[in-house]
Amino acid sequence: MSTQGVYIVLLLVHAFRSKHTPGWAKNIIFGALAYFVSPFDSIPDLAPFLGLTDDLGVMTFALVTIASYIDKDVRAKSYKQLLSIMGREVDGAIVSEVDGWL
Repeated sequence: MSTQGVYIVLLLVHAFRSKHTPGWAKNIIFGALAYFVSPFDSIPDLAPFLGLTDDLGVMTFALVTIASYIDKDVRAKSYKQLLSIMGREVDGAIVSEVDGWL
């Protein structure tokens, strides 16, 4: 998975854990993450490139839908965890692009 995809997942996870996120938004996050880990997709994940595009689309939709609940704390926790997962080699332009959607 790309750095962008990992960052989106982390934003969703940390927004889900936030006490400021309402139940309806947590339902959207849960649905998007469940679709991501589900082996039953509209496009199988084993297909090169195309396999994860539907997952990324669903997660991006969820992210934009709940964008008002992604505050500085959620972004900071997500970025810190992204650095620990991906190492210190994270392209800041990718993170800025995702943050720009919000």
